Amino acid sequence: MNYIIKIADSDEEFEQIFELNYQTFVEEIPQHPENSSKKLKDKFHADNTYLVSKNGAEVLGMISFCCKRPFSLDAKLENLDSYLPPHSSLCEIRLLAVKQKYRLTRVAVLMFQSLMRLLLDNGIDLAVISGTTRQLCMYEKIGFKSFHGLVGKPGAYYLPMFISPSSLRQKLWPH
Repeated sequence: MNYIIKIADSDEEFEQIFELNYQTFVEEIPQHPENSSKKLKDKFHADNTYLVSKNGAEVLGMISFCCKRPFSLDAKLENLDSYLPPHSSLCEIRLLAVKQKYRLTRVAVLMFQSLMRLLLDNGIDLAVISGTTRQLCMYEKIGFKSFHGLVGKPGAYYLPMFISPSSLRQKLWPH
């Protein structure tokens, strides 16, 4: 299968992002309430940059990042920066979602590789994420480190984690 990783920039891609967001963070992880449109537009949407993995016109997965504060983690943890190692430029990685039938493929790794390139190109030296407890092994394998206890609510718990793009590069391209 030919995967294309790109920054989302079309109305069609954003509609698929909203549908995947709903499937993942309403139907699968009960973080948000159901709605009749079966779409979920992130409250940070205007500030997010979305990377999508596509096969033809179909969005298979997405991940976003945002460099504008406040982050979603700022609302979950008072004085977020006090938990983090020294850094000069911080971003938040959010909304990692892959359609279920593509989860055992390279979709997530390819998106993380492209994301790492973007972060390094933009001078980001630290990224935070709210890692779903359902995928902690994946986040740890990639190189994320936890820095606080669980946040969230029953059925939708997350572990605050961080990673430097340079350590992400070493994990994804070890040579």
